Amino acid sequence: MQRRIASVALLASLWSIAGLPLLASEPEIVSVRRIWDHGEHNAFTDLIRFQDRWWCTFREAKDHGPSLGQVRVIVSADGEKWESAALLDEREVDLRDPKLSIMPDGRLMLIMGGSVYRGTSHGTRSPRVSFSADGRKWTSPRKLLAEDHWLWRATWHEDWAWSVSKLGEGSDPRRGMLYRSRDGLDWEWITEFRLPNNTWNASETTLRFMPDGELIALVRPEWIGSSRAPYTEWTWTKLQHRLGGPNFIRLPSGELWATSRGYGQTATTTLSRMTRDSYKPVLTLPSGGDCSYAGMVWYDDLLWISYYSSHEGKTSIYLATIRFKESSGDF
Repeated sequence: MQRRIASVALLASLWSIAGLPLLASEPEIVSVRRIWDHGEHNAFTDLIRFQDRWWCTFREAKDHGPSLGQVRVIVSADGEKWESAALLDEREVDLRDPKLSIMPDGRLMLIMGGSVYRGTSHGTRSPRVSFSADGRKWTSPRKLLAEDHWLWRATWHEDWAWSVSKLGEGSDPRRGMLYRSRDGLDWEWITEFRLPNNTWNASETTLRFMPDGELIALVRPEWIGSSRAPYTEWTWTKLQHRLGGPNFIRLPSGELWATSRGYGQTATTTLSRMTRDSYKPVLTLPSGGDCSYAGMVWYDDLLWISYYSSHEGKTSIYLATIRFKESSGDF
């Protein structure tokens, strides 16, 4: 009996050191509301808390693409009443997939893709960045890296912004390049993702740092990667679920929860439990058709999720709140 107690204590200690949760929890929807539908096609969201307010950003355009999109930023004090704070555009450029982060100096940084089309076909692209001290006045979008790169989401860690650029489009080989930056303008190449079996399909990527410095990547279309400093060598797990617009967050409990487009009989926005080598869809948000690309924020003991969906007809922006209750179930 004493040996069993000691074994359980050792296991608990190891899980604690690894920053992993001891108990699973189950999500339940508290609320869902449509917060914006003013554009013809409103899509590709992100969400952040900044200066005690909610800030949500997304693309407005005629359709999913190819069309020339603008980046809208909206703000709310309570998550219920929203107003436009800014609209960013660039002549003859499709700005899309905007992502918000807070810099070490307290400013907001907004990175986004900038695509140029030849008629209705892809021409070229490169990432853009804008900065703001108040969320309302933004610098003009500035081009980053070389043509055909796309920095998709930035995660700050110890005064460095880390991001993966997806390089390549369509049937061409797609490559993931890990970069970091002190200021969001000059980016230092760290490594290229080498996926198993000479696979070349890395795309949209969200990075998160664990408390012990481990870096975890959730990569479209089907990968979870993990690495430790200097983050040049990676371990990869191929998932049984396709990903689209992947994002994930670490809760105070240590659990990792991810959002993605779910690919079933119809597309949906899903919330999934994940670890460094596993991924399990648990909850489907009210959604359908052209949808997903969620922002995720933990605030006031709730998970706040922005996403877009066309299940009610017009492609619109939604905000959901999720509560978690403890469960004795396994992963």
